[in-house]
Amino acid sequence: MTLDFEPVNDLTGPGEAKSNLDVLARLFPDAVVDGTVDVDVLRDLLGDDATASNAEAFGLRWPGMAEARRLSTLPATSTLLPKPDESVDWDTTRNLVIEGDNLEVLRLLRRGYTNKVDVIYIDPPYNTGNDFVYDDKRTTSRAEHETAAGQRDDEGALQTGEGSDRAQDRKAGASKHTAWLSMMYPRLLVAHHLLKETGVIIVAIDDTEHSRLKLLMDRIFGAENFAANVVWQGSGRNDARFTSAGIDYMLIYAKSRTALIQGDVRWTEKKAGGTEVTEAARRAWEESGHDPTAATELLKNWWKNAPHDIARGLGGSRGYKEIDEDGRVFARDNLRSPNPRKNLMYDLPHPVTGLPVRMHPNGWVYSRETMARKIAEGRILFGEDESVGPRHKRFLDELEDQPIRPVFERDRAASGLYLRRLLDSDAFAYPKDHAVLAKWINAVSESNSDAVILDFFAGSGSAGQAVMELNSADGGNRRYILVQLDEPVEKDGYDTIADITRERLRRAGKQIAEKPTLDAPDIDTGFRSYRLASSNVKAWDGTPDQLDLLGAVDNLVAGRTTDDLLVEMILRLGVDLTTPLETREIAGSTLYNLAGSLFAYFGTDITVERANEAAKALVAWRDEDPGDADTTVVVRDTGFVDAAAKLNFAAALEQAGFTTLRSI
Repeated sequence: MTLDFEPVNDLTGPGEAKSNLDVLARLFPDAVVDGTVDVDVLRDLLGDDATASNAEAFGLRWPGMAEARRLSTLPATSTLLPKPDESVDWDTTRNLVIEGDNLEVLRLLRRGYTNKVDVIYIDPPYNTGNDFVYDDKRTTSRAEHETAAGQRDDEGALQTGEGSDRAQDRKAGASKHTAWLSMMYPRLLVAHHLLKETGVIIVAIDDTEHSRLKLLMDRIFGAENFAANVVWQGSGRNDARFTSAGIDYMLIYAKSRTALIQGDVRWTEKKAGGTEVTEAARRAWEESGHDPTAATELLKNWWKNAPHDIARGLGGSRGYKEIDEDGRVFARDNLRSPNPRKNLMYDLPHPVTGLPVRMHPNGWVYSRETMARKIAEGRILFGEDESVGPRHKRFLDELEDQPIRPVFERDRAASGLYLRRLLDSDAFAYPKDHAVLAKWINAVSESNSDAVILDFFAGSGSAGQAVMELNSADGGNRRYILVQLDEPVEKDGYDTIADITRERLRRAGKQIAEKPTLDAPDIDTGFRSYRLASSNVKAWDGTPDQLDLLGAVDNLVAGRTTDDLLVEMILRLGVDLTTPLETREIAGSTLYNLAGSLFAYFGTDITVERANEAAKALVAWRDEDPGDADTTVVVRDTGFVDAAAKLNFAAALEQAGFTTLRSI
């Protein structure tokens, strides 16, 4: 190790252009010369599977596509400013709410959260004409982009507005779809990096962009990883011209469908009605004093007035009306084989008379061996004698789950009413139903109680509430990361939609925390709030006060703190934002310790004496709980009074066994 601190800003992360180039160089060194790719050589190395750049290809294309793709590879240049004052349980929570443009935020999160997210749920703008507020910066000029989009002719004349010889509606439509695709493309590309191999993404959409979104998802995630096109039928319109409409969709893709299949993943939901019957049976069991006969009679009486949709949810059967000696609800099911099979046609003796019981012409549903096991388990119910066919004792709690249905009906107006009551305001229209989100998040994560859920079009924060509700129901430790643009609303005291997001989570979290739960006394109902901002470190602009970078110049932006600088360092190094943090005051400045794996010291005016004091304190703290992993130390690049102080600090750390030194 050289006695120097490598600048944090020189590092690269997954998915960034420099990292992509490094990967290519390792795989195909002959194709990367002096930091540039020789595309012809790369094509030769890939063989017949490589197509020429001018070859026709199947798939979605639009003007500006290449520029949108390039945006996904840019490294983040901004940072996140911590806002403990607008957070809840800052020191203990592991949930995140981030205000700012989601593309830059996703690029910031990419280093620390690549392959870490279990479920992504997003409800992006539907591009209906009044919901599109994203405008990513471009390196091409506006005129160049308009030409690529077909809005200018070969001579550069703008083909929109008065005097245009093109159909105005088609022109406007093409431009609208182009802008929407260019907005979605880079964000989904970065999102793909964040998902685990077993991760799943759910994207809500309506008819306006459904067809284009499907092609876009096929391109990014692979058509082979398509999992479902969920149809959500809300309340329609009686005055509609063609159909009553009211349909939303959720396109669901796996990062790797193969990984899900190999893991025997199955997406299920509770059968409608099962919960109600189970609760009715529990009451009957308690009221009867645990008497199976009396409990069964009570349950049968309950069924007489039960809603018909409960029976429909249980397969149209009201048969689950008996309770056995263990208090379990069961039905008597038939034992016939669905098709005639010789090997399933055998004599089954009655346990009392010893004579063969009546058998269906198709034979039994179980083999001799399975039938014998079922009888031993008490799962075969015989009649009084052999003239009555036996029945299978099927328990309700074994049938509560079913493959989740891809088409469902639910009035979306109820979620709006709920939010208005929660916030005492109608500042946010058409929020997503957190109960629906909870059901689908739980299904695609297979009830993983430690899942990480990301929503980078957070809106009112429905996904965050869904995660808290799931944790409240099963005592889980799921985490959410929400990102919301600071889109103005200026209503009822809310300046932006992000303000609504945070307030909803505060109020919903308080309600959940006050709800009595036996299994989950310590539900995380808090969140850390961050806001996107320019880097804490002054950009080089060549002004005289920046010429002596190792002198007394302060490279921190005015008004920023070392806590702010710590967050930027965490993001640049790819560390989880909720990593446990401890601090100590050393030599007049704060020494930060992130779980023993990373130390940061951003002191200023550090002399040789102060450098030695800080180094000794740092080594002593590490040795209090030494770990096997390498420990990184980060310092402020302009914090030392001279090169000697910086060199002494580095030498002391090297002698103590530190091998990774960084500066910011």
